[in-house]
Amino acid sequence: MISDSRVPSGAAAAPDDADAAVFDGLDVAAHLGDPTRKQAFVTPMFDIVAPRYDDFTRRFSFGMDARWKRDLAARAVCAMPADGGGNMLDVACGTGDLAFAFARARPHARVLGIDASTRMIARAIERSGVDGTGPRFAVGDLTVLGLPDASFDVVTAGYALRNVPVWRDGIRELSRVLRPGGRLLALDFYLPPSRLWRALFLTYLQVAGNVVGWRWHGRAIVYGYIAHSIRAFTTADDFSAALLESGFVEVRVRTYLAGGIAIHEAIRG
Repeated sequence: MISDSRVPSGAAAAPDDADAAVFDGLDVAAHLGDPTRKQAFVTPMFDIVAPRYDDFTRRFSFGMDARWKRDLAARAVCAMPADGGGNMLDVACGTGDLAFAFARARPHARVLGIDASTRMIARAIERSGVDGTGPRFAVGDLTVLGLPDASFDVVTAGYALRNVPVWRDGIRELSRVLRPGGRLLALDFYLPPSRLWRALFLTYLQVAGNVVGWRWHGRAIVYGYIAHSIRAFTTADDFSAALLESGFVEVRVRTYLAGGIAIHEAIRG
């Protein structure tokens, strides 16, 4: 459910070593593979990385993350009503990259960003300024949005569904809030189809994530979790099939890094 967009005082404060200590001795694979425990791992982790999240994604991807997000945002803009208005929802919005990019291109549209991490939302609100214009942000669970049926023209999901307890449930909830003919645009990591490239890809993500996690937070898993989460996820092709099974009538896919990254554009039936 979406909560009030006002964030508790102190929510944006930088996390300390005590925050990261909750992961000591944790069986990451067990948590990510168990829907009843997954969110209890993912949300605190994003609270911890929130202050340096944007810097990490750009460095970790050698700048490619910004290009992927520009591509997704451009597709989202094209999918909106021609009159310049409309409603856009950005789930797992983080610090608001996609929501802000969209709002700049469509200043008359109504844009809502939600994220399960209170600290991510606090940083997004800080970036939005104090004039009351631009996107709105709120803490919320993308699998149980509490928003009306068919209320959005476009939903964007950047690195979102991989991190929820049951990603197929997340697809169904995003389909529910889209109007007929509306578009879902999802950017995420996937299991590459080639077994050799999959092994190399996940090894890089594991090693590089562990190194940055140790250097920045004193805990390898803080960023090393990415490889673990991909292992527990799916392929881009399987994700496409799940979209069709959930009421989308057309799915277009653009892959990067030999299937390790993909943007899905799906039209709700």
